[in-house]
Order: sequence, then structure tokens, then C-alpha cells
Amino acid sequence: MIEEQKNSTADNSRRDFIKNSAIAAAAFMIVPRHVLGGKGFLAPSDRLMVAGVGVGGKGESNLSNIYKGGKADIAFLCDVDDRRAANSVKSFPKAKYYKDYREMLEKEGKNIDGVVVSTPDHNHAMIAMAAMQLGKHVYVEKPLAHDIYEARKLTEAAARYRVVTQMGNQGASGDGVRQLQDWCDDGVIGKVHNVYCWTDRPIWPQGIPWPAAGGTPVPKELDWDLWLGSAPNKPYIDKLVPFNWRGWWDYGTGAIGDMGCHLVEPPFRVLGLSTPIDVQCSVGSIYVDEFKRGYFPDSCPPSSHVIMTFEKTKKTKDDLQIHWMDGGIKPARPEELGANESFGANGVLFEGTKGKMMCDVYGSNPRLLPLSRNNEVHTKQKIERVKGGVDGHYWQWVEAAIAGYGKIQLSSPFDIAGPLTETLLIANLAIRGTEIQKAKATGTGFDYPGRDIKLLWDKQNLRVTNFDEVNQYIKREYRQGWSLGA
Repeated sequence: MIEEQKNSTADNSRRDFIKNSAIAAAAFMIVPRHVLGGKGFLAPSDRLMVAGVGVGGKGESNLSNIYKGGKADIAFLCDVDDRRAANSVKSFPKAKYYKDYREMLEKEGKNIDGVVVSTPDHNHAMIAMAAMQLGKHVYVEKPLAHDIYEARKLTEAAARYRVVTQMGNQGASGDGVRQLQDWCDDGVIGKVHNVYCWTDRPIWPQGIPWPAAGGTPVPKELDWDLWLGSAPNKPYIDKLVPFNWRGWWDYGTGAIGDMGCHLVEPPFRVLGLSTPIDVQCSVGSIYVDEFKRGYFPDSCPPSSHVIMTFEKTKKTKDDLQIHWMDGGIKPARPEELGANESFGANGVLFEGTKGKMMCDVYGSNPRLLPLSRNNEVHTKQKIERVKGGVDGHYWQWVEAAIAGYGKIQLSSPFDIAGPLTETLLIANLAIRGTEIQKAKATGTGFDYPGRDIKLLWDKQNLRVTNFDEVNQYIKREYRQGWSLGA
């Protein structure tokens, strides 16, 4: 009896010890998120604390859509222009506001889980890299980077720092591109041999000279030095901000940089493409006098037709050519399209051995040609759709960041978005190459050796092998005091 009492007392003591230890352990676990787990870790029950860099225009809509998903708080706002930031500041009054992203990351890094980058193209890479180096998940507006080198480094960094990444080409999460993929996988149009992508961009000035310095005063709400960031130091010019920067090579990537991530993405995904093996182009000309073609190397051309060649995949007949057309240039209307059936201002056309299919921007409105085929072909859905479609692109990133690196598949992570961006920027090498001048060997004037050749691309070493002069645009020099930090 006495022995039984001793055993009972010992059991009770053991149970009390385990219970008290469990309570202590639970109390120990209630700690701030930044103490837990290291880079990329986020407690599963938490909401994502988001910081936006560039919060006007597209940045405003990015943050709004991310917030609408219901699992993120917009905790910090950063913009170099108080005018552009005004709506976001009003929408998220509790968010702390900064002008310099470096100051924000230094002071608030421990309180930030994810960073949304929606600045002009030339500053995407260094902001995203700085955030990833702190273990922050990143959502970066398209195109991912301004330079090919930057795109490659961001792709490598996403894997190295094990953070959740997404590029802002929301059509990548749409139902349309997945319908195209189902048709192609099912052999409805056979093996694809040509793809055409076209856009009505640019809808901003291009093919123009840089304005003569006229001493235009910088608006008091704009920090011009911070806006320039990595770009060369130049005086402020009127109307460059907030939109027309897209047409200048120092800041933007032209029409293909703006729309290529929405229009080249469908064939890239559907056909399983990587970066091109060669690229050639022709561009629109501006004549400033009789027989005198304008020379405006600072500005993108008014229009272009770029042909990119890709290695054969399981879904292509041979090596594939994608034709990119901007400035209002379009391919010939397909014979299967009726005379009064719209071809669209922006679109993609796939030509296969058994038929054709097309879509609009973002991969929307997918359809077989002739249109009557859409009532006749009934393909079983095999590709899983993204919840919320195009809007779900934002929520997918938030949920993946909350779950942690590698837990949820995304539509446009950097291992997909990086090669897509590289592809578009390789096309820009051909476009920029048309303005490279060489003094004529005899007589006066210049030759333009890049206008009538095909550029051969070395993917491994990031260089054109047959026209070295264009390689200067693969990796630009940052302004002193700014760095990619890779």
C-alpha cells in the first residue's frame, strides 16, 4: 500500500512536470516573427507584413490587390515622389512612410516580411536584391530587371536566399494561358512552328532626341536624386515622371519591356521555351530632313519587328521563331479569321501543323481558329487553375510567403520570370544594336553594322558572340554610390 502511494505520488509529480514544461515551452514560443527560423521563415498563422517601394500608379494597384486578398497588411510605404504616393498614403493611413528604400530596410527590416517593388525599370534589381539579402520575400513589377545581367543575378539570388518571389505579369496566373496549354498539350493545333506577338505600345514618346537642358525646376515633392538611383546623373526634364521614362534607355526597356512579359509569356509557358539562340530585328525610322535619318541613341525607336529563334521543344515542329511587333505593326491576318472578326490591338497567334490559336494580352480570351472550332473541340482540363485567376496572382504570392519557401507553387517565380525577362532584354540588344555607329573606313559619315545582321547568343556566358559592340548593354555601370550588391 505504501509502495503504491509512492508510485502514485511519483506519477503525479511526473505529470505536473510535463504539464508545467509544456506551458513553459508554449510561453517561450510566443516571440516576434523575426526571431523564428532565420531567413525566409514566417509563422504559418501570421499575416504578411508588406512594404511597398514605388506606391503610385501600378504600385498603388499592386498594393491594393495584395491587400484585398485578406492575408496581408500594408505596413510600410516608400516613394520618392509625394504626389504619386498620396493615394496609397490615404488608403493605408497606418503605414509608415519613407522616401529612401535603404533607410526603410535598415530601420524596419525586422518588421517586414515581404517587399513589393513597383518603381521604374532601372531600379527594380537593386531594390529587390537588397530585400532578398535581408531574407524578405519579393514581388517585383515587370520586367524583372533593366539589364540581362541583373535578371540573371536576381534569379540566382532567389534560390540562394530561399525567398518566395513573383514577377508582376499577372496574366501568368490567368485561366486563358492554361486553356492554351491544355489545347497544345492535347495536340489540337499540332506542332507549333511560328508565333506572332504584337502590341499598340509605345503609347509614350519614342524615337526623339533628349531635350536640351533648359533648367526645368524639380517639383518640390520629388527627390530627383533618389528617383535617378542607379541611372546616370542628368538634369530633370519635364514629363519624364511619372510615365514617359519608358521610352528612354537609361530608365526603361521600351515597348517589349512593358508588354513582352504579358504577350511573350503565353508561348514561353505553353511551349516550354528557354532563352533564344539568336535574334534579329528591324526598327522604324525618323527622318529629320530629306534623306537624313535621325540619330537618337538615348531613345527607343518608334516601332520594331524582332525575330527570336528558340531551340526545338516537344511541342514545336523545329526550332521556333517568335515574331515581336510593336508601334502598331501587326502580322498578316490569319485566313481563318473572318473579315469582321477582331484581330486585336494586342495579341498572340500560334501557328501549328494542325491549326491555329490566339489570345489577347495577359493570355485572356483564348480561342481556336476558325472561331467555329471553339464549339467543336472539347478538351479535358488538365492544367490546374489558379484560385482567383489574374487577381489570384497577388494572393498566390502572399500565401506562398506565409507558407514558406518551396511550399506553394507560383506562376511567375524568378526561376521562370528571370529567363523570360532575359529573353525580352536580348531582343532589346538587337534593337539597341541598330543605333551603334562606326566611322566609315573611307569618306565621311558613319556605318551602322548592327542593322542588318543576326545576333548569336551565348546563354552560359551572357554575351553576343558575333557583334561585341552590343555587349556593353548587357551590364550597365551604376551611378557612383549605388550598387546591385550581388
